[in-house]
Amino acid sequence: MIKLSGLSGLLAERWSCALGSFDVDGPHDDRSLRASDADRERVAEVLRKAAGDGRLTLAELQDRLEALYAAKTYGELEPVVSDLPQAGLPRPSSAASPPAVTKSARVPDRVGGTPVSRAVKAVFGGATRRGQWVVPSDYNVKAVFGGVELDLREALLEAHEIRIEIKAVFGGVEVVLPDDIIAVVDGMGIFGGFADEASARQPPSGSPVVRIGGKAVFGGVNVKRGARGADR
Repeated sequence: MIKLSGLSGLLAERWSCALGSFDVDGPHDDRSLRASDADRERVAEVLRKAAGDGRLTLAELQDRLEALYAAKTYGELEPVVSDLPQAGLPRPSSAASPPAVTKSARVPDRVGGTPVSRAVKAVFGGATRRGQWVVPSDYNVKAVFGGVELDLREALLEAHEIRIEIKAVFGGVEVVLPDDIIAVVDGMGIFGGFADEASARQPPSGSPVVRIGGKAVFGGVNVKRGARGADR
């Protein structure tokens, strides 16, 4: 079994138990193999859980997410979670793995592109993202005494599965999804509302996924669907 360098013996043991063992043929260093989008998303979940547990500040979470999505290899993923307990760092397989998701003819142009930003904020004002833009794989949205509109009907997704994390405090956020994207909404309203009008109508399995979470505190979040080219 290959041991993950730079980590304590306890972490290496926990990762081994969680992920299982693997054999590698040949003398090459597997940490130099390229990581996949799915690998980066698994590490992103570890970081978000650590922030929820109070192990990382929001600033540290943002810094690590930026480093994570810039990582190209398994070795570059390792430092992002090296000081966190029970971290499930992805590891390379001894054989080339097939793509996790095969693009179908239904959405050949939905996934791809490079986002220009990974966050949007409206404080005592408004912000809108619509038309042709690229939604990052991890997008942070904040509306404080303001409003944000996210229209994904003509947008591209940086990855097959993305997450939009929303914080609405005395503000409102509206998210409009097209019919060819799976919606997973798990937000919470605290003296506010987190409305899900999109999950009841889903496209076939294998379609791109948008996960929307966060909190609405004395504010409101509304997730709904709209056809491409149609008015809201």
